Amino acid sequence: MRVRLKGINTVHKRLADGTVKIFRYHRDTGRRLDGEPGSPEFIANYSDAEKTVSNRLAGTFNCLVRDYTLSIEFQQNLAESTQAEYRRVLKTAETEFGDMPIAALNEPGVRKEFLDWRENIARSSGKREADHRLSAISAMLSWGVDTGRLLTNHLKGFKRIYHSDRAEIIWLQDHIDAFMKVAPVEMQRALILALHTGQRESDLLRLPWSAYDGTTIRLRQQKSRRGGKLGPLIEIPCSTALRQMLDGMERVSPIILTTKTDRPFKKRYFLRCWTRAMKKAGLESVQFPNFDKRVKLHFHDLRGTTVTLFSESGSNTQQIATITGHSLKTVHQILERYLARTKGLAEQAILNFENSPRTKFANQLQTDASLGTNANKK
Repeated sequence: MRVRLKGINTVHKRLADGTVKIFRYHRDTGRRLDGEPGSPEFIANYSDAEKTVSNRLAGTFNCLVRDYTLSIEFQQNLAESTQAEYRRVLKTAETEFGDMPIAALNEPGVRKEFLDWRENIARSSGKREADHRLSAISAMLSWGVDTGRLLTNHLKGFKRIYHSDRAEIIWLQDHIDAFMKVAPVEMQRALILALHTGQRESDLLRLPWSAYDGTTIRLRQQKSRRGGKLGPLIEIPCSTALRQMLDGMERVSPIILTTKTDRPFKKRYFLRCWTRAMKKAGLESVQFPNFDKRVKLHFHDLRGTTVTLFSESGSNTQQIATITGHSLKTVHQILERYLARTKGLAEQAILNFENSPRTKFANQLQTDASLGTNANKK
């Protein structure tokens, strides 16, 4: 039986006779774990070390972190990327609050302690990181309340100090042209796929060829998963340009978007490749009309760009939502924010105005100079 256990350090040591021996240690206690992984001896050693940790941390903030990250809600209801990020954030919090008694988390005064800590983080690591750390702690505290470990979450509804204003920031045609001229083909494919589907980066990086049948892409958005349940199935009829790209690609992997070595992209590696391409295209900092400062275009801004392009082409809110997976409310909000950056709808509105029989009378209106002259004479 093969058992996957976390929190184990593996050390390779070369002996005097030249052979290499493997030693395994319990990360939190430093205890050596005898036996082969999965053997009764190894599991017994591991369990004893875990009990030592549990006893040492009992009744503390550290214990709550441990219980939360081992819970079904954490491991099965959160996306893997969210789990990794929460573990990182909670680990930093343990340095500050690790030995805090769980009973203290029920006291109203604990809110000030967390907010003061957030203030220091904001000064050293930025407002966004500070809010992110507090948000992860708040999620854990809410879980503690739901499971009866805590009486209340004193961080619930805390006011954030970071406010991201991406309003009106979309990719314009000049930006896309500049990117496509210099970006590696792997990045070009990512942009085309994003622009023609309106999907998130995370969903595109894991999109398999099996989701494409030659005419339609079918997927379930990872972020739409709630409580372990799958999100609704989204069916995206492919545009001619998207079909041409996909049909012209060699299927070297089960995943559509791959690296130069035909491997699926890891999130961090994709970000590095994308950032290099953005820098080469001169898009790390762009100037929009009526903006006081230059701004940085993000991959995620392509999602809002897709919404505006569909709207400009005449699609209504319901049609756009079926493609991108947004709610109708969110599509409305995106259009309210982003459409100020494009003249497409305004130009289409004037074209419709000039060519509609119902507005013919208005388009025939002209001033009569003679009437104006006669009026002045009187």
